[in-house]
Amino acid sequence: MAVIRISNPETARRGEIIEIKAMIQHPMETGYRRNEQGKIIPRDIITRFRCTYNTALVCEAEFSPGTAANPFVSFHARAAETGTLEFTWTDQDGKTWSERRTLTVT
Repeated sequence: MAVIRISNPETARRGEIIEIKAMIQHPMETGYRRNEQGKIIPRDIITRFRCTYNTALVCEAEFSPGTAANPFVSFHARAAETGTLEFTWTDQDGKTWSERRTLTVT
């Protein structure tokens, strides 16, 4: 299982702009490197990141083999109402990892 780290405020005032940071621990192998025996290390990359806020898309990113290991994303959103932030990463084979956080808006 991948290690996911998310930083977002637990509470915000209605209309406030909040900063959200998300990182997934992943090797992001390009498929171009070789191991100690000279064999190519198979490609293994995260290809997509999505964040929704109460099902509305707030951030989406596509990654390529040139993306560093442990992809990190930082973005902003406007706090509109209490709800759920859902973070989803998808790899080249369609495997997904998800994490949810609650944002309470006052």
